[in-house]
Amino acid sequence: MIVLPGGGYATHVAHEGEPIVSWLNGLGVRASVFRYPLLVRHPEPLHALRAEIRRLRDGGAERIGLIGFSAGGHLAGLAALAPGADPGERVDFAVLGYAITSMETETYRPARLILVGEHATPEVRRATSLDALVTRSSPPFFLWHTAEDVYVPPEHTYRLARSLAGHGVPHTLHVFADGPHSLGLAQGSGDAAAWTTLAASWMAEQTQVRSTGKRL
Repeated sequence: MIVLPGGGYATHVAHEGEPIVSWLNGLGVRASVFRYPLLVRHPEPLHALRAEIRRLRDGGAERIGLIGFSAGGHLAGLAALAPGADPGERVDFAVLGYAITSMETETYRPARLILVGEHATPEVRRATSLDALVTRSSPPFFLWHTAEDVYVPPEHTYRLARSLAGHGVPHTLHVFADGPHSLGLAQGSGDAAAWTTLAASWMAEQTQVRSTGKRL
């Protein structure tokens, strides 16, 4: 799995990087942090992530999942959904935590200004909004958020979930009542701390689905 920390496309948040790798390693999952380019315009971060996916596949990785948080979740979603990917850049599944999913809303505006600029056309904003990129062949998604998130409101996750449902794409959605933005592993954060257990079970199911060739 490739771990994509958040940070509004301006920085990489430390607790959404190596601690996530350690948790995944504890599940027996090989994982690494990818520090995608910052303070650059779309599609540079997407191109860099796709190159990393190709590198891992060329190294023998058969299945590649992405796990991203906030802006890192947006980038993970772009890699999983945006058109133009080569077969070697395929994403098998994605886990998004409190992700920015839409560039058509005014939240989270700082990340939008970095990625597409102040005067981005409606077409560019639409083309970088995850809900607009879903197709019936999109990979499965695990989505989680908190209702109290004021920086990236849960509307972002709901928008993506509605589109996934409308296209018949398998997905799981958890919105926890309490908790601020940027929880990471969410240890000691009440009900939101359950996301890691839920995600671990879901990721194991993705492996079983692939090996048996049918969905559970």
